[in-house]
Amino acid sequence: MAEIQPTGRAIAAVELSSVGVGYEVEDVMLKAASVDLLIARTICSGKYLIIVGGLVSDVQAALQAGLAAARDSVIDELLIPNVHESVFPALGQSVVLDRDHAGALGVIETFSGTAALAAADRAAKAARVTLFRIHVAMALGGKGLVLMTGSVADVRAGVSAGAEEARSRGLLVSEVVIPRPSRELFADYL
Repeated sequence: MAEIQPTGRAIAAVELSSVGVGYEVEDVMLKAASVDLLIARTICSGKYLIIVGGLVSDVQAALQAGLAAARDSVIDELLIPNVHESVFPALGQSVVLDRDHAGALGVIETFSGTAALAAADRAAKAARVTLFRIHVAMALGGKGLVLMTGSVADVRAGVSAGAEEARSRGLLVSEVVIPRPSRELFADYL
């Protein structure tokens, strides 16, 4: 997957129950404002996920237009006006860890990709963690997954804050902190 390059400090996501309506909503969002299309694709269980980034006002306008066009197909939606800068590279799967940087491993699993984005942003803002993967819905049965590393205390704080965000949305599956993970758990990211 190509590295995601944000042009601003906002991100929005819409998760839809209809693939056809998803294409329509994507088109409406892209025509409504100058936003970067970060992800737009079908996801597990026949849903469609759209994630856009850019300047706050543009992202807000695109999201509002998309929600208006979505009719009754919206499963979940999200707007983060001042998204943490580490969300973009983790979403784009472009984070490479060095061996000395990998510490404790934190995992947040959610019932939706949109909730995973919200949890990742909250975790990064709450603690000094390195987000290295935000996996949204593909090959996960529509779930989302956030992976982070850092000191044990920071990972505990990040996972706790991110999990609380997902829990408040009613979409938390699990929260895990592994204080001294086997280096093999990081093999794909070193």
